Amino acid sequence: MKSSQNDMTVGNPMKIILSFTFPIFLGNVFQQFYNMADAVIVGKFVGNKALAAVGSTGTIMFLIYGFVVGMTAGFTVLTAQKFGAGDMEGMRKTVVGAGVLSFVIGTILTILFMVFMKPLLILMNTPSDIFADSYAYIMIVSGGILAQMLYNLLSSILRALGNSKLPLYFLIISALLNIVLDLVFIIRFQMGAKGAAVATVIAQGTSGVLCLLYIIAKVPVLHIKRDDLQVGGTIYSNQLRIGIPMALQYSITAIGTMMVQSSLNILGSTLVAAYTAAGKIEQVVTQAYGAMGTTMATYGAQNMGAGSVKRIREGFKACTIVGVVYSIVAATFIMTVGKFMTYLFVSEDVKVIMSSVDIYLKCIGIFFIPLAVVNIYRNGIQGLGYGLLPMMAGVAELTGRGIVAVIAGKMRSYPGVCLAGPAAWVLAGGLLLVMYFYIMNVHMKKVFGTNGKD
Repeated sequence: MKSSQNDMTVGNPMKIILSFTFPIFLGNVFQQFYNMADAVIVGKFVGNKALAAVGSTGTIMFLIYGFVVGMTAGFTVLTAQKFGAGDMEGMRKTVVGAGVLSFVIGTILTILFMVFMKPLLILMNTPSDIFADSYAYIMIVSGGILAQMLYNLLSSILRALGNSKLPLYFLIISALLNIVLDLVFIIRFQMGAKGAAVATVIAQGTSGVLCLLYIIAKVPVLHIKRDDLQVGGTIYSNQLRIGIPMALQYSITAIGTMMVQSSLNILGSTLVAAYTAAGKIEQVVTQAYGAMGTTMATYGAQNMGAGSVKRIREGFKACTIVGVVYSIVAATFIMTVGKFMTYLFVSEDVKVIMSSVDIYLKCIGIFFIPLAVVNIYRNGIQGLGYGLLPMMAGVAELTGRGIVAVIAGKMRSYPGVCLAGPAAWVLAGGLLLVMYFYIMNVHMKKVFGTNGKD
């Protein structure tokens, strides 16, 4: 049964990492099309203020999405470890546990975000001229958290078994569906920002349902049996031990970006629109880093289950080389011609907004290598079963981003706001490298004597 999936415990690490990363990268790009389609169509057919409304909620969406992605990825680390060890019955129990925990926590998140959304927007200094649209947009997105949860959990389960291609295919379908629905709701029915949010939720739910149907039809190793329902407290506690810190790690990052957004909002809706457009451009290019991180989480978990320390080190080295090479290429692109993608999002005051977009892209481009380090080593360390240590790097990231954002806000400096992210990457990346070498030293000496727990 194991051979029908992708066993990452054998074969050339570089080849495996590249073949696994590429579909995830494409999938991440298509997932960004949800928000990008919203931004493009809203900006073109409704106007810059509506674009700013969608953009002003971007950090809240990242908070929601990041928590969901981090939590589901954390819950399935144990799935990948069981798969790597060849324990199919134990693997199915982890799937049941992840499903139960995801539903319960997803329901709680939905209620909390919908109850406290208005005070949060006020706290973030959301401009009054876009407040109503921002609130309407993000409330609909919050109501669709369980749709996000369904896709991200099932895609994480498939990736834990080494299958990174099927989640990509379903994302492509749902991204195209999102664009069509955007056009229908925004242009045909004149729903504005609310229409974009409805389209996003429907598209996300569709991708989740497609994953479920595929698993039912084509992945018998995941077919749950009666005995698999007896999950046990140990599995639940281990999943929470890894999943919650991973979710909080993403949340800490999101809180930092919310601080940046709050400082940015003070500068007015025009710069918010520019920052939004620049952020969308950045997100397309930087999805590769998230893909590398997801790959290393699965690679590390499977090889931890198989007990191969040497192979884990080889994987980290190979992925780092890939990350550095990609960073150089991506930085060259985004710092030279990236600004011209502004035309995708903006129909008014294009030249003014493009100049601000260019400032942002130049500020972040020179720091792409630290960003690669953050994603590869944070997720890779989490895949080894460590939950709390990477979260400490998240605290460093929050500190760097928060301090720069606050100073930039007080100085009303747009370039300062743009440098908040790079400050976070440098601090967190340095700390993660120290953690990695410490962990590898421990495992090389004790031969997994700590069983991968922090």
